[in-house]
Amino acid sequence: MPNYLDDTHRLEIEVLSQSLTARTEWPTWLLLIGVYASWFTVILGSAWLGRWLSTMLLIPIVVLWLSLQHEMLHGHPTRFKALNKLLGYAPLAVWYPYTLYRDSHLLHHNDEQLTVPGVDPESRYLTQGQWAGSSLFERSLHRLNKTVLGRFLLGAPLALWTLAREELLRLRQGQRQAWLMWLTHGVLTVLMLVFIARYSVLPVWHYLALVSVPALSVAMIRSYYEHRPHLQPEQRTVINEAGWPWTWLFLNLNLHLVHHDLPKLPWYFLPRVYRARRAQWQARSGGFVVQGYGQLIGRYGLKTIDSPRHPFI
Repeated sequence: MPNYLDDTHRLEIEVLSQSLTARTEWPTWLLLIGVYASWFTVILGSAWLGRWLSTMLLIPIVVLWLSLQHEMLHGHPTRFKALNKLLGYAPLAVWYPYTLYRDSHLLHHNDEQLTVPGVDPESRYLTQGQWAGSSLFERSLHRLNKTVLGRFLLGAPLALWTLAREELLRLRQGQRQAWLMWLTHGVLTVLMLVFIARYSVLPVWHYLALVSVPALSVAMIRSYYEHRPHLQPEQRTVINEAGWPWTWLFLNLNLHLVHHDLPKLPWYFLPRVYRARRAQWQARSGGFVVQGYGQLIGRYGLKTIDSPRHPFI
């Protein structure tokens, strides 16, 4: 546990960690069952619901699934890595194999390297050299991706383009782990799409283009301004005091500094731990506090929030 926490707060967190809720992880189990049940219910009931209502229901379900996968890669609802992988491997969101997401995201949790291009796999910044070597078109895309609207519209396509480029390179290099991962993910994805085609009114293209990509776009709003370059690592991670439904869709990851400092703390305890020492957490962030996603949308819907160029590298 981080040594900057005062003794009382450390004790409070330890008590939470030993509680019946933490030991049984019943909120995560309940959510896991609920997400699976909701997805199957909408797919199987899509003929009655209709194509567009089914679509509007599936998008938040898939966003919630992405957030739930994040919980599982951090060691919930069980302490067994293989079991969590089994529980979270379903390709409901289509594009990212669970193990790829898990391994990449855990690398991202090296706070000393947050936002560093080429080191932090979730960095949205370019080095000075990369910026200088970019075309006008590429610079325009990076600037648009620094607006909320651009992030929503371009974030998912840009991320998928980067994913395809990097993973095709690994496959061409004959990396055994990459081939096994993509073959497994591919087989499961094909089986899921066959199930959708057989038991729902949604065409496969519809699920791919109008459910999975929009769900990824919504998830991109969460990561739009989670991190900023700063000389102090603890001041690189945001505290976003968002309200419902964002907190539910993102499983309280808007309180991102708390999550980075306490990555094993489950989603349902993040608000309680934050509220117990709100002023101290905000001070630790160096004032890197946002008053909800509405504030970001209002101020930076069409305006870049910062430069795509990393200021120190």
